[in-house]
Amino acid sequence: MNSLILAVVVFAAYLIAYHTYGKYLANKIFKLDPNRKTPAHELRDDIDYMPAKKGVLFGHHFTSIAGLGPIVGPAIAIIWGWVPAVLWVALGPIFLGGVHDFASLVASMRNKGVSIGELTANLVNSRTRYLFLAIIFFELWIVIAIFSLIMGILFNMFPQSVFPVWMQIPIAVWAGYMIYKKGSHLNLITIIAVILMYATIVIGAYWPLKLPGLFGLSPVETWLIILLIYVFFASTLPVWTLLQPRDFINAHQLIIAMLLLFVGTIVAHPVIVAPATNLHAAGAPPLWPFLFVVIACGAISGFHSLVSSGTSSKQIDKEPDALFVGYGGMLMEGALATLVIVSVAAAIGIAYKTKTGEILTGAAAWQYHYSSWQAAAGLGSKLNAVIIGAANLMHSYGIPIVIGTTIMAVFLVSFASTTLDTATRIQRYVIGEFFTDIGLPSLSNRWISTFLAVLTAFLLAFAQKGGKGALILWPLFGTVNQLLAGLALLVATVYLARIKKPIWFTALPMIFMVIMTGWAMILNIEKFAHTHNTLLFTIGLIVFLLEVWMIIEAVIALRKYLSGRGVEAEGIN
Repeated sequence: MNSLILAVVVFAAYLIAYHTYGKYLANKIFKLDPNRKTPAHELRDDIDYMPAKKGVLFGHHFTSIAGLGPIVGPAIAIIWGWVPAVLWVALGPIFLGGVHDFASLVASMRNKGVSIGELTANLVNSRTRYLFLAIIFFELWIVIAIFSLIMGILFNMFPQSVFPVWMQIPIAVWAGYMIYKKGSHLNLITIIAVILMYATIVIGAYWPLKLPGLFGLSPVETWLIILLIYVFFASTLPVWTLLQPRDFINAHQLIIAMLLLFVGTIVAHPVIVAPATNLHAAGAPPLWPFLFVVIACGAISGFHSLVSSGTSSKQIDKEPDALFVGYGGMLMEGALATLVIVSVAAAIGIAYKTKTGEILTGAAAWQYHYSSWQAAAGLGSKLNAVIIGAANLMHSYGIPIVIGTTIMAVFLVSFASTTLDTATRIQRYVIGEFFTDIGLPSLSNRWISTFLAVLTAFLLAFAQKGGKGALILWPLFGTVNQLLAGLALLVATVYLARIKKPIWFTALPMIFMVIMTGWAMILNIEKFAHTHNTLLFTIGLIVFLLEVWMIIEAVIALRKYLSGRGVEAEGIN
């Protein structure tokens, strides 16, 4: 099949869905009201609560939810064939992920911008609040530690990305100052900032910076410590100084990179060389249910509910903006995942250089890279497949391979950095909410909460040599993340029942996600038992039982609301 036709069909489906299903949810189900005061205005402090222009907030939200998820997920799931991957990436964002992100954003926005975990206290009961906060803390704990490690690995793998990524900080700070303090025109400052950013990319391509190990630490460990120190300060700064402008600039970087890939798809229009289906790939787990765990961010991801109810809900200027930010952001992420599939299913066949220097093309290139699950599962393998395919697409119309590779490397590291910053800030909110709930508000200020978020991530990372401690728990992350998506949809379903709206828009996706990812979690727990991995077996079983407990509590509350016997939830709008 021609990859251009595939991409156009999926993009058209997203566009139609936004203007039909998305607007129906916004106007008929949630009834977004432009005159209702949002938390960004009601609780404005210019640190966390601050109204942002719709386009600026879209940039923050999208770059935060995307990270490396829509890249590495499709890059490994393609081993089952391009048809399952495309179907999930096409339908998931429309009917599951977009609804999940949008509903989480609206529910939080209408309730003082509290996290999805805190929201459950009044919707269900106080027990579920602590259960949810524990699950959220566990997920973010892993995210902060693992993304710090990933960035260190990426800086080491692609030293040409070091200069441009770090130069984004002064560029973003300058942009934020000019826009918010000097009143400069947003579009003009954005154009200048993007030009400066791409100038640093060209410099980085020909001036790679390789960090040596310091004080007996490896280069990756050194980067990990530097990044954790950086993220402590970055996540405590007011959102206008770094978070909003940098993510807005990164969103433009993403859009430009996607356009470059789409132009390459038009020019090269490579034929898909991956098989349509490959259900018995060597060493791979079963497609059902693991497709829905491996491809998360490109279709639906529990982490998105944390961003929607963590940072984005505190910056919504007007309620109708939530459709563009929440539902539209998920569709854009699906578009990115689609282009990744084009890169790894088709463009990789343009030219692929093996470790021995042999150049492979066509199906031979794909089969070499995806010879087995183990061959394709490593971080370097996943990213190499994407970068090779993307650089091939850009090279088809004259962009040198070295520049194309650097553009993609900077793109990958930039997205990892926005996820790291946002995850740390959200973890700070979670810790702060917990201390407030238990009557210790003095420990909930942003400095102490952020310090605890970073310290716990540091301890996890260095629980194993090389800063790889988070990798011990990483096998649990996929299923925990997707079960969190099911729980967030469950909370959204209870919310819709509470405000007396039809629940099927969230209930059906919730049932699907709970069944699929619960199934995957059980299979993983069985594997941990058979391999005598006591740690993962114990933690996995505890997390699974906590989630089952929360589901039972939420279903009881849901039945009461649907039967009209539910107590009015205090403070819920």
